[in-house]
Amino acid sequence: MNQWDIFLAPYKQAIDELKMKLKGIRKQYQSAGISSPIEFVTGRVKPIPSIIEKAGQRGIPFDKLSEEMYDIAGLRVMCQFVDDIDTVVALLRSRNDFEVVEERDYIKETKESGYRSYHVIIRYPIETLDGQKMILAEIQIRTLAMNFWATIEHTLRYKYDGVYPPQIQTRLERAAEAAFLLDQEMSEIREEIKEAQKFYSEQRSER
Repeated sequence: MNQWDIFLAPYKQAIDELKMKLKGIRKQYQSAGISSPIEFVTGRVKPIPSIIEKAGQRGIPFDKLSEEMYDIAGLRVMCQFVDDIDTVVALLRSRNDFEVVEERDYIKETKESGYRSYHVIIRYPIETLDGQKMILAEIQIRTLAMNFWATIEHTLRYKYDGVYPPQIQTRLERAAEAAFLLDQEMSEIREEIKEAQKFYSEQRSER
C-alpha cells in the first residue's frame, strides 16, 4: 500500500461502519412500524486530488490533515421532511459510539448562494492494528429537495469555477427558495402523505 492508501484506509472503514449504523436506525423505525426520519444514506471518502487542493488552499500540511480537515470522510442523510432533520440531529447527539464536536445549521443560516443543509461533525473511533484511531467525519442532513438543488449547484460551481454570471446566481437563488417552499408545503401535508404511504404499502403487501 502507498502512503495515501494507508492514510485513507481508516476513513473508508469509518464510512462503511457509519453507513451501516445509520441504515440500522432506519430499519429499527421500519420494524417498529414507525415512519423513519431517514430516507436513505450515502457516504464517500474525499478523492485524493480534492484533498490536496483543499489542503493547499488552507495551508494544511500532510501530517495535520487528520486533525484539521474534517470532511475527508463524508456522509449524507436524506430526509423526506424538514422536521425530520431535527429528529436525525437529536439521534446523532444521543449516540455514545461517537462524539459530536461541531454543528453548522445552514437551514436557519442559509448560505448566500441559497445552500441549505445541516452539518454535524463527529469524532469517530476506529479500531486498527496499531490501536484505536479517532477519525473526523462530516454528516450532512438535508431533504431530497435540498439535495437536488445542492447537486446541481455543485456541478455548476465546477463549470464556472465558483464565480457565477449574475443571471445564473439570481436563478440559483430563486431555485433554492422554490425548493424550500416545496419542503414547507410537503411538511404541511405530511400526515396526508404518511397515510397514503401506509395505504400503498398495505395494498402491495396484500398482492
